[in-house]
Amino acid sequence: MTKNTTEAIILAGGKGTRLKGILDDRQKTMAIVCGKPFIEWILLSLKKQGVKRAVICTGHLSETVESYFRDKNDIGLEIKFSRENVPLGTAGALRKALDKTNSKQILVLNGDSYFKLDLSGFLKTHIECNAKASIILMPIKDASRYGSVKIGEGGEVLAFMEKTTEEQTGLVNAGAYIFEREIIEKIPEEKKVSLETEIFPDLIGKGLYSRLYEGLFIDIGTPESFDKAEEILSEEFKYPIR
Repeated sequence: MTKNTTEAIILAGGKGTRLKGILDDRQKTMAIVCGKPFIEWILLSLKKQGVKRAVICTGHLSETVESYFRDKNDIGLEIKFSRENVPLGTAGALRKALDKTNSKQILVLNGDSYFKLDLSGFLKTHIECNAKASIILMPIKDASRYGSVKIGEGGEVLAFMEKTTEEQTGLVNAGAYIFEREIIEKIPEEKKVSLETEIFPDLIGKGLYSRLYEGLFIDIGTPESFDKAEEILSEEFKYPIR
């Protein structure tokens, strides 16, 4: 990835209601995995791929995230914060954070998932497709409880399919996106807006493309997936990582 081309915005405002017994008084993305807050592993991965600045969108228990990273200088990239005083949804939080970035393309990630994303390849695909927004999709055996995404030739997104009661294979949203800055600028400010249910459906036919990913993926949204995160990350980073 060309350095300084893409800055990252990480969505980290969720409450983590399904992890109450694990989190105690921590914000979900600050859950300790392999001795570090989970979101720190995401930041370290971004740094290794040339990202120079990351903006963390905080909401629930925002101070626990901000106080930890405010004076932490050993990660190797600039960290800024964008705090929601009231819940703004994924798109509303993204719009609020935009003013803390400068780049033409913005990488957006969920703070509760980690995967070995090839940022250089993702950005290359985005630019070659002349995309306004791009989304990472993962093929899974049972997409029924997530809802799936239908794509056409060249990876253009054609439709978002609803959840079903029948088990079926499909492509699902992995929670990583690249947006042209102009698209984020069009999101209403200080309003609750969803990327998944409002922004992406509206972009169909207007430059929404995809890139497939089939590698390692960790989501700490449930106790079961959280339990697997320690083992997977310890193998992934193979201490010491610096």
